[in-house]
Amino acid sequence: MKLISVAKIWDASPHNAFTDLVRFKNKLYCVFRQASAHVSPDGALRILRSDNEGQDWQSVALVDVDFADLRDGKLVADNDRLLLFGGGAMHEGKGEGMRSYCWQSHDGEHWSALKALVKEKEWLWRITPHKGHLYGIAYLCHEHDGYAALYKSNADRDFQPLVEKLSQAGYVNESGLVFDEHDKAICLLRRDPLWQTDERALLGESAPPYTQWCWQVTNCRVGGPVTFLYQGKLYGVVRLYDDRVRTSLVAIDRQTAQIEELLTLPSGGDTSYAGVVLKDDTLMLSYYSSHEGTCAIYFAKIAL
Repeated sequence: MKLISVAKIWDASPHNAFTDLVRFKNKLYCVFRQASAHVSPDGALRILRSDNEGQDWQSVALVDVDFADLRDGKLVADNDRLLLFGGGAMHEGKGEGMRSYCWQSHDGEHWSALKALVKEKEWLWRITPHKGHLYGIAYLCHEHDGYAALYKSNADRDFQPLVEKLSQAGYVNESGLVFDEHDKAICLLRRDPLWQTDERALLGESAPPYTQWCWQVTNCRVGGPVTFLYQGKLYGVVRLYDDRVRTSLVAIDRQTAQIEELLTLPSGGDTSYAGVVLKDDTLMLSYYSSHEGTCAIYFAKIAL
């Protein structure tokens, strides 16, 4: 693994964070939250586009609402549509907790009205297409009955629960979900030390129809996970917490659930939440970091 290049592509707001990256109609699109702080009521989803494989970027849209802080935008290329998913932390008097939303566009610039998804207070975090359906893991943060749930879309792109209580092994939340060449689902599931002592991430696998899962405990804590398969092996880009907080490319052993750091990106402090796009033997990724001061958005290329 070799870092080919890395460049800051946006730092116009006081806090720029929580990215995702997708290829749509042969262009790259990057989404992230811009706001006044890591936690603030004014979060909006900024969308950038590159026509030349990430060399140059331009802002093409800003999606916001007047009743919630929009967080963790995720992009999915769905045939001739670009789908944007995000969580809304509701303003006081507008609702409780989080709501999950979706917007759609045909050009990345003009977006539909929002559509509410899944159950109230559930946060549908990252979406993965597979064989004509969209799959996603939502989580409910609650001191006594929090959980992660697996959802699957129907033909109308409405999400229905497939496994209502996928995991309740502590404070389970963010996830990276992929499907291998044998149609097995693989999930890297974040855990945090909110009401438990074991904060190590979980690695789960399931065969179709994805209703029965086998879970292993990994060897470390991760944040903001995104996973991908390359030449039959499982990789991820995560935040690591051991000696210092950083964003890293890691290998994940599916048999032993061991996570091994392969490459550390220029990062530190408030950082992680990557989006990835594979092109041949090159990994293109977006992420954010505060190692140069202000939380900014970065675009990197890695030779695999």
